[in-house]
Amino acid sequence: MVDRSGHYVAAFLRFWFDLPSLRWSAMSKLYEKTKEEIIALVPPTLFFFVALHVIAIVRVLMVKGTGLPVATTAQIAVGALILGKAVLIADLLPVVNRYPDKPLIYNIIWKTAIYFLVALLIHYLERLVDFWREAGSFVAGNQKLLAEIVWPHFWAIQIILLVLILNYCFIRELARVIGADKVRAMFFGSHPGTRI
Repeated sequence: MVDRSGHYVAAFLRFWFDLPSLRWSAMSKLYEKTKEEIIALVPPTLFFFVALHVIAIVRVLMVKGTGLPVATTAQIAVGALILGKAVLIADLLPVVNRYPDKPLIYNIIWKTAIYFLVALLIHYLERLVDFWREAGSFVAGNQKLLAEIVWPHFWAIQIILLVLILNYCFIRELARVIGADKVRAMFFGSHPGTRI
C-alpha cells in the first residue's frame, strides 16, 4: 500500500497558496461585469433623467396654483435609474427585439409602443397610489381618480412621453445598426487616427 497523504498535503498547500490568485480572478471578473453594467446603464438613465425633468417642468406649469405636489430631482433621479435598468432588462427579452432584420422603423415603432404602454401604466399607477391613500381602498381610489383626474393634463404628459420615447428608440436603433463607436465619433468627434 502506497502512502499518498504527502501528495494530498502538497496538493492542498498548492491550492491554498494559489487561492489569492483565484480570488483576484473572480474579483476581476466581478469588477469587469459591474463596470460593463454601469456603462450600459448610463445612456438610458441620462436620457430618462433629462426627459423626466422636461415632463416635470411641463407638469409644474400645468398644475401651477392647484396645490398638487410636483416631483423633486431626487425622485426624478430614482425614476430615471429604474427606467434605465428596465429598458436594459426589456432589451434582453426576445419579444422586444422582434424585428432585428427588418428595416429600422419596425423595431422603432414596436419598441416605442411597448415602452409607451409601460410608461402609460406607470403614470396611471403613480396617480392611483395618491388617490388610493386618500380613499383608503384600491377600488375607491380608482373611482376617485377616474372622477377627479384632469385628463387633458394626463394625456399632455403622455404625448410628451411618447415623443421622447420615440426619439430614444430611434437613436438606440440607429446606434445599434451603425455602431456605438461610430455614433459617438459622429456626435463628439473622433479620436486621432480614427475614421468615421
